[in-house]
Amino acid sequence: MIHGQNVGASVRFVQRPARAGRSRPHQILGLLLLLIVGLTLPARAQETAVVTFTLDFPGSEPSHYAISVSSDGHATYDSDGKLSPDSEGDPFHLDFSMSSETRRRVFELAERAHYFEGEIDSRKKNLASTGRKTLTYKDSRRSASATYNYSPVAAVQQITQLFQSLSLTLEFGRRLQYFHRYQKLALDEELKRMEEAANGHGLEEVSAVVPILQAIASDITVINPVRARALRMIEQANTVKR
Repeated sequence: MIHGQNVGASVRFVQRPARAGRSRPHQILGLLLLLIVGLTLPARAQETAVVTFTLDFPGSEPSHYAISVSSDGHATYDSDGKLSPDSEGDPFHLDFSMSSETRRRVFELAERAHYFEGEIDSRKKNLASTGRKTLTYKDSRRSASATYNYSPVAAVQQITQLFQSLSLTLEFGRRLQYFHRYQKLALDEELKRMEEAANGHGLEEVSAVVPILQAIASDITVINPVRARALRMIEQANTVKR
C-alpha cells in the first residue's frame, strides 16, 4: 500500500508538468505579445511630435499668432488679427492639414536647429525689434523651447520665414472669407495683394485657403475679374501641391 501510494504520488507529480507543458506555447505567445506591445508603444509615442511657433509683436497685424504643426499632418493657427480698422482684434482659430512636403521641411529644420535646445538668439543690443518669437519642439523623448528676436542660426531663420509666410497666407484666407460674406467689393484689392505676394514667393501652403478661393470663384454674384484671379490662385496651389 505504501508502494502504491508512492506510485500514485509519482503519477500526480508527473501529470502537473505535463499540463504546464501543454500551455507552454500559449505562455510563449503571451510573452511575445507583451514584448511586441512593449516595443510598439514607445515607438508609437515617438511618432507624434509637435513644432510650435508664436509671434508677439505689438503694433503689427496681427499682433499675436501661434502655429502648431504635428508630425501626423494636423496643424492649427490662432491669431488676433483685425478684420476692420475699427476692430480691437478678432480672435481666429483654424484647423487644417499641412502638406507632407511643408511638414517635412518643418521637422527637418527643427532637427537642424537641434530642436531649439540652448540659446538661439543673437543677443545683439542694436538690432531693431521684429517681435518676440518662440519656437517649441515636443515629442515623447524631448521638450525644448527658445525665445528670440533675431537668430544667427540658419535653420532658425528658415523656419521663421516659413511660419511667417504661412501666417500671411492664412490671414489672406481669413480676410477673403470675411470680405466674401460682408464686403464683396473689397475682394478685388485683397486678391490682387495675395496674387502679388504669391508671385513674389511670399506665401506658404496656399492649399490651406483653397476652399474660400473656390467659394469665390464659383460665386456668380462676384465680378468676373475677381473670380478669374481666384481660379489662378487655385491653379497655382494645385501646381505646388503636385
